[in-house]
Amino acid sequence: MLEVSPKVAGLIFDCDGTLADTMPIHWQAWRTAFTMFSSDCPLEFLRELSGIPSETIVQIFNERFNRSLDPQVVAKAKNDIVKEKLHNAQPVIPIVNIVKAYYGKIPMAVASGGTRTNVINTLKAIGLESFFQVIITADDKIKPKPDPEIFLEIARRINVKPELCQVFEDGDAGIRAVQLAGMIVTDVRPFI
Repeated sequence: MLEVSPKVAGLIFDCDGTLADTMPIHWQAWRTAFTMFSSDCPLEFLRELSGIPSETIVQIFNERFNRSLDPQVVAKAKNDIVKEKLHNAQPVIPIVNIVKAYYGKIPMAVASGGTRTNVINTLKAIGLESFFQVIITADDKIKPKPDPEIFLEIARRINVKPELCQVFEDGDAGIRAVQLAGMIVTDVRPFI
């Protein structure tokens, strides 16, 4: 069962794959976008990079598969496809129940490698657009996961010491970033 630590004073949530079951939407959009640029992208590659900003994923793809795709162009194509599908996003009920139980009791925030537009659209689709005091996305000038900067910046903005924050994450990069930030991490994958 998912639990919130009694010593926690702030909650931070990843969006895609944590608050909302959007990973199939993202994976299909990636595969479609890469196909548009005459490339094939293995699903395992995408799973490995869950939570990483889109342009960074294309950069890593280029390095790993010896390609020279334009990260901005491919990322935009992928994000445009996702934007059209996010109204179909479904909530991850165990995580959403935590958000609703702690709403108004302690500060809550979202830390996502997705674009601000897609994160906001996802939160609207699952009925949580007004539950978070802070939302940081790939559009903010913050180092992406696995760097801890996104989590440390959220802690600063919600005025909670990092060690008193609990983060709910579904990606290896995000989990590593939480650990580096000195926060309590909850890997949600066994619960979804």
